[in-house]
Amino acid sequence: MSEPTGAARRRGPFKVGDQVQLTDPKGRHYTFTLEAGKNFHTHKGSFPHDELIGAPEGSVVRTTGNVAYLALRPLLPDYVLSMPRGAAVVYPKDAGQILAFADIFPGARVVEAGVGSGSLSSFLLRAIGDQGMLHSYERREDFAEIAQQNVERYFGGPHPAWQLTVGDLQDNLSDTDVDRVILDMLAPWECLEAVSKALVPGGILCCYVATTTQLARTVESIREIGCFNEPTAWETMIRNWHIEGLAVRPDHRMIGHTGFLLTARRLADGVEPPMRRRRPAKGAYGEDYSGPNADGGLGG
Repeated sequence: MSEPTGAARRRGPFKVGDQVQLTDPKGRHYTFTLEAGKNFHTHKGSFPHDELIGAPEGSVVRTTGNVAYLALRPLLPDYVLSMPRGAAVVYPKDAGQILAFADIFPGARVVEAGVGSGSLSSFLLRAIGDQGMLHSYERREDFAEIAQQNVERYFGGPHPAWQLTVGDLQDNLSDTDVDRVILDMLAPWECLEAVSKALVPGGILCCYVATTTQLARTVESIREIGCFNEPTAWETMIRNWHIEGLAVRPDHRMIGHTGFLLTARRLADGVEPPMRRRRPAKGAYGEDYSGPNADGGLGG
């Protein structure tokens, strides 16, 4: 049985073409690709790449300035934060939430709109494996080109489960029987009709938006289209901790708001969503509102 795409690059001694992440004594990271005969240079001296080729992961190398660096392969969260960017990347904390709460499984058929720099595409491809299908749509050709280079650099070449299309999802979506749809875009509500036709019953729609106004409009549009259950929305924040002897405290800095996530599940054809049991607060929609729940009732 052949190894899954990219697996050979994740284990064993360092080889030519492998990416290496060096960590200096202050915890700073430096990432480069191993090439025979080349030298790695820092302001603290240099060392030859050949010193790492064939060495086990977790080795320590010293520069000509006698500074020690720990050498490891970068994890995918490290890679996506250091890779070349066209658009902003989906941060690892949000990618992890998408993989978990959108229930991305091996062999899944996934559609993604808004490829950006290829961060989320890399996470999705690793989750679905070679037997899955990821069809990514990106409006901008320059972003698509950067994303393709980043994904192929991580996996060591083209991924057999990935198809990348330049264009708007709502105009080009032809996929059917899709298990999951991930929308990372400015106006996901514009794609709901196309997405609802592509998703299988029980399939999951996951949207990633930056602002509260986008979040509110997306949720109301999902309710209005009437073929999804009640959406769930949330955000995540990460706070690291400083641990040094008895000095155990939260770090002064944290990864705060990056975006909102929401999920909803496709209902069977012809089924109306169950009535909401939670009555909106009086005036929650404003006097001029005329969309779903305009009468202040309990309907979906």
